[in-house]
Amino acid sequence: MTDSALDPISSVAPPLAGRAVASQRWSNLVFLHWRVDAALVAPLLPAGLVPDEHDGTSWVGLIPFVLDRATVFGSPPIPYFGTFVEVNVRLYAVDSRGHRGVVFVSLEASRLAAVLAARALFAIPYMWSSTRLTISPTPATEADAGSLFHYTSKRHLARAAHSTIVARSTTRRVIDNPLGDFLTARWALFTYTRGRTIHLRNHHEPWELFEAELVSLDDTLLAVAGFPGLIDLAPDSVLYSPGVTTWFGGKG
Repeated sequence: MTDSALDPISSVAPPLAGRAVASQRWSNLVFLHWRVDAALVAPLLPAGLVPDEHDGTSWVGLIPFVLDRATVFGSPPIPYFGTFVEVNVRLYAVDSRGHRGVVFVSLEASRLAAVLAARALFAIPYMWSSTRLTISPTPATEADAGSLFHYTSKRHLARAAHSTIVARSTTRRVIDNPLGDFLTARWALFTYTRGRTIHLRNHHEPWELFEAELVSLDDTLLAVAGFPGLIDLAPDSVLYSPGVTTWFGGKG
């Protein structure tokens, strides 16, 4: 497929077709990404998809954040079950129509009800885990310093699947960055359910992105997902965002 046939990469989301069916707030996101060979990604994608590539390679992301203020069908924010820390491993794919989207290999979350609902309704591979975030200020003597984010995740019934991510944000804005847009400006996800691959749209304001630093990483989620040894390499991109409110539509 030629580049001209693909959905353009844009930091501005296209409008949803029809009414939004759900919304969520995503806060304090750390985007860790590594270059990977597309041949490693292809077997992990649902039927009908091929790896999406930037600068000659595909990419895998390890992304922790806080999900809250979740609503469905215009409801008020759902207390407790609609608030949790999430850590996901994700890939990037394209379908035969040139539509781009995210493919989740795994998503760690601490609310069992939310895990079961996502798996039952859309076959999204949420995993019930103990997840947590601690935020600490960075000493004022450090120039351009933001906050220190300490994410932890331990999967229930599979404690070997865990992640501890410590990252520091900065005040250095990321603007007009093609790689940053490729990795973060994703307006849909793909999932395989009821015998077919579907494309589910989302919409939010453009990301406010900042440079960030990975302080330490102790992780097995990438290896469990199919990328052993990847954490031995420094990530090729580390970004931070304070967050966005996201609306979800139907298939597109």
